[in-house]
Amino acid sequence: MVVSIETLPPLPPPRQVLMVTPDHFDVVYVINPHMEGHLGQVDPKRARAQWEALRQTYQQLGFKVHTLEGVPQLPDMVFCANQTLPYQTTDGKRGVVLSRMHAPQRRDEVPHLARFFAQQGYTLTSIPETVPGSFEGMGDALWHPGHALLWGGYGFRTDRSIYEWLSRQLDVPILALRLVDPDFYHLDTCLSLLDAVSALYVPAAFDKESRALLHQHIPNLIEVPEREARELLACNAHCPDGRHVLIQKGCHETVRQLRAAGFEPIELDTSEFLKSGGSVFCLKLMFF
Repeated sequence: MVVSIETLPPLPPPRQVLMVTPDHFDVVYVINPHMEGHLGQVDPKRARAQWEALRQTYQQLGFKVHTLEGVPQLPDMVFCANQTLPYQTTDGKRGVVLSRMHAPQRRDEVPHLARFFAQQGYTLTSIPETVPGSFEGMGDALWHPGHALLWGGYGFRTDRSIYEWLSRQLDVPILALRLVDPDFYHLDTCLSLLDAVSALYVPAAFDKESRALLHQHIPNLIEVPEREARELLACNAHCPDGRHVLIQKGCHETVRQLRAAGFEPIELDTSEFLKSGGSVFCLKLMFF
């Protein structure tokens, strides 16, 4: 697909944040490599304190934070980036595309997020039965800052065929990126869009064609050291305002590179959530 990002319609930045409380968070099954060896090892008090620190950080940055209560038997619902894809059309209409989760253990999370957005007045869109494959929301589909364009990861949790339907449904181009390393099972674990021209990324997470696509459209690609990416999920950072970057503490080289590029890192401890394969980006959902 030939895309000139600068000519695409503008997309206003989302200013609202949804977070799901970690009351029922734990590692009780293994559906990604990061969960291995961590069954039943979550410290609930530490997890709650880390989650609260993240919520307070968004509030201090001026974002409105909505809170949804976690649900028993749904330990991964706290990773609320995955169950929906919020959108806003060029004429201001707001809605969400509901995910079709890959792992059976997570499928019952989606109705709870759908109910929240219905109460907010959003249009709910389900993937038609005629469209095969799974789709995990903003775990794999990322809005390009400032423009009506989606980056779509596929290969582990989301099927590429979904993006053909989604592009038609939302009337936006989608640049598909093939993920090839199971440590980086979602796009948000290996690509963090910072502003319209900058991003953190892990080259080893993508195939050759996808790396070329990223270099073609994002002039300032910051390569994250693989140790920080794999062990600390450095690319699961989040830049909500084009300036501040919320990131797992201890990502020293990534933080150094962010500062050199003019960003302001805010280091947070998400170590309890790393046990389940998630960090900052996974723990929130931005919506319009």
